[in-house]
Amino acid sequence: MEDDSMARPTFTPEPGAFLAPNAIPVILGPKLIRADVPIVTGFIPAGALIPANFVVPHRDSRTGRGYQRLPQEARINELATDLRKGRVDLPTSVLLNIRNREARRAFHDGQLNLLPFNDAGRSLGYEPKFYVVDGQHRILALKRLIEEFEEDRWSKYMIPFTCMLGATEDEEMDQFYIVNSKAKSVRTDLAYELLSQRAQDPEVMESLVERGRDWQVHGMNIVKRLAEDSPVWRNRIRFAAMEKGDTVMPSASMVSSLKPVLGSPYFKALSPDQVVLILDAYWRGIREVMPEAFDESSEFSVQKGIGVTVLHMLLTQVIEIARSRGDAVTEPTSYARILRDALEHIEGENASGDPVSGVNFWRAAPLGAAGSYSSSAGRRVLIAKMQQRLPKISVQ
Repeated sequence: MEDDSMARPTFTPEPGAFLAPNAIPVILGPKLIRADVPIVTGFIPAGALIPANFVVPHRDSRTGRGYQRLPQEARINELATDLRKGRVDLPTSVLLNIRNREARRAFHDGQLNLLPFNDAGRSLGYEPKFYVVDGQHRILALKRLIEEFEEDRWSKYMIPFTCMLGATEDEEMDQFYIVNSKAKSVRTDLAYELLSQRAQDPEVMESLVERGRDWQVHGMNIVKRLAEDSPVWRNRIRFAAMEKGDTVMPSASMVSSLKPVLGSPYFKALSPDQVVLILDAYWRGIREVMPEAFDESSEFSVQKGIGVTVLHMLLTQVIEIARSRGDAVTEPTSYARILRDALEHIEGENASGDPVSGVNFWRAAPLGAAGSYSSSAGRRVLIAKMQQRLPKISVQ
């Protein structure tokens, strides 16, 4: 099969062999205040770093030297594939350093010298080797492409970089800590929403399918539909940048709870509209059994993490029971009949050690008992307890 990357815009440099430059144009920035270390920034061809002109100072617990985590092969492979297929660019700078205080002499007249000697052939007193402070996976992905695909092509890939001239290992470590401890990761709910929007691009969706992440897009789309169309979930799901208000369930947690549902063969064969109809009917059936838990949702755990996760884990089994009995899977009463015994007779102890059951089991702590099952092991126990009270499947 022809590589589908040929149909997309990909990195296409000028033809010909790659020639490593002796110097590259850079801009001199302000010095690091604490370390009094000069900084330059610019673009460097990957072939000027790869294969032997860079060092990743990985942490050695025996000697206490180094500070970088070991690279993750999955991240390297994923990024290399995306670069090769033209799915991503690398617009953000990697952070490098040339050790030895004499390295500041590498900058002259708007150029960063990549050789250990000047135009007159005199030694500059340092080895122009780049230590990677931040960006190892980007550089290692390009190394993979240079070594395993087209060497000349990928050697010409221009990497944006910022380089310290003469920082020590300890000063590198300071910058590594700042970059990695101060950076704020994207909230999962926002990440899912952005992913859902980007998945409208067929190439993005193809990439997600390859990585087994397409369920996240389907899940977010389903959750949005439930928030709009389901009377049970309207104004109850909190999306990114939304005030808490009357909401009780973060959208990211709702999406995650749907993973086993959307991964089942039955649901994979359904359209999004059918999935929404079934989920809405399922939750309306639960509300028929325990209306109080929905009328005062903030006082109960049913529409919160533990309740939603456990009840979605039961859904595929409940549907099989309904189908075996000839019950309609889009009718709330089908689910109410199947779940009533499990919901009304579930038992446990609250924070005071008092026995609670039925709707009171689902009250928020400290009055209810559901919260004590919030760990992974606890959820498995709660699911098993409820499964024991589900009707047996009827075989015709």
